[in-house]
Amino acid sequence: MAPAITLAAEAPKLSAANTGFMLIASALVLIMTPGLAFFYGGMVRVKSTLNMLMMSFISMGIITILWVLYGFSLAFGTDKGSFIGWTSDWVGLSNIGLTELWPGYTIPIFVFMVFQLMFAIITPALISGALADRVKFTAWSLFIALWATVVYFPVAHWVWGTGGWAFDLGVIDFAGGTAVHINAGAAALGVILVIGKRVGFKKDPMRPHSLPLVMLGSGLLWFGWFGFNAGSWLGNDDGVGALMFVNTQIATAAAMLAWLIYEKIRHGAFTTLGAASGAVAGLVAITPSGGAVSPLGAIAVGAIAGVVCAMAVGLKYKFGYDDSLDVVGVHLVGGVIGSLLIGFFASGKGQSTVEGLFYGGGLTQFWKQCAGVFAVLGYSLVVSAILAFIIDKTMGMRVTEDEEIAGIDQAEHAETAYDFSGAGGGIVGGSVSALAGTESKKVDA
Repeated sequence: MAPAITLAAEAPKLSAANTGFMLIASALVLIMTPGLAFFYGGMVRVKSTLNMLMMSFISMGIITILWVLYGFSLAFGTDKGSFIGWTSDWVGLSNIGLTELWPGYTIPIFVFMVFQLMFAIITPALISGALADRVKFTAWSLFIALWATVVYFPVAHWVWGTGGWAFDLGVIDFAGGTAVHINAGAAALGVILVIGKRVGFKKDPMRPHSLPLVMLGSGLLWFGWFGFNAGSWLGNDDGVGALMFVNTQIATAAAMLAWLIYEKIRHGAFTTLGAASGAVAGLVAITPSGGAVSPLGAIAVGAIAGVVCAMAVGLKYKFGYDDSLDVVGVHLVGGVIGSLLIGFFASGKGQSTVEGLFYGGGLTQFWKQCAGVFAVLGYSLVVSAILAFIIDKTMGMRVTEDEEIAGIDQAEHAETAYDFSGAGGGIVGGSVSALAGTESKKVDA
């Protein structure tokens, strides 16, 4: 008998299917940022609508350029001390071959790079919801540039980069519970503790001006989130991405229903704002956990997140911090819940063989999740507060009180979201006959 011949494992080859899938997923993640802009834009008062939209849109410009120049290298380059990465050939994306593959996968480096870029864009945009009505646009732009550099890029390396300490520890974060949601939520809390409350907080009504915009935004987020979550497996070969897709839908539905049931019991009504917020809470919570839990586990994760986040949004009134659009209550709390519940609901039949407490695995994974959660939370909270303090003491973080009362849209952008002068609902500055037909009245739109 001839001696057996052992063949070396074949090197991965570029997969057109996976490459196409990941490009579509990248586009889906990008649409989440305009979706977030509409979601936040509908939740603020009329006089702040454009500013809220712009705070998300500017992230698409600033973070893209930083990511190309050095962000990708810092986040995913060769590990330096388990804290940061660096690959000089990736600076400016100048030395990457068109068909050069991301190590261990069947997609080009360019595809992986642009997919991760979309995560880098939306993460600082999430912070903006906590700062509505009161932050200078120039200060916000500088803040997100600095924050991405010293917070997001390093944290992304900790969690997802080869050699990052959380990655090596075995912290599970499928698509961004720690790196995106806890990171952004903790940053939001750090900034608002520095810059303070809106004028009239807890005194004046600050209701959403357009619930249809809120629902449109949440719908775009839900749609785009399938790329955010399922795409994070970087391929479509073994069914894990499909599991994540399914669990994303299930957990979001469960969270929305749980939030609505809670607010009906607590406040007596099923609200559209509650439906939208509950859906987002479910999306946040399943983001880290969806590749590790079963579909039944996804129901549990979503339902728990829906109720706990609904309870958490009221904490700002109890503790007196002005989280304008509930970034802390939904993203920070939802991210913590989704990340920690992996330690209980991991089935061992998804992205890895890791089992949680309810599947016989004990609390080992739970403690690993705690390490990742609280390290990211503490780092982002402290560094974000320091950045906000420095900016506030140098160029000023807030608009003046008069500008805030009059409306930040006009002060910062010289525009308003709605122009009623030609809408046909009245004649601005003109005269119309009174219903009695005998007098004219001035109509002030």
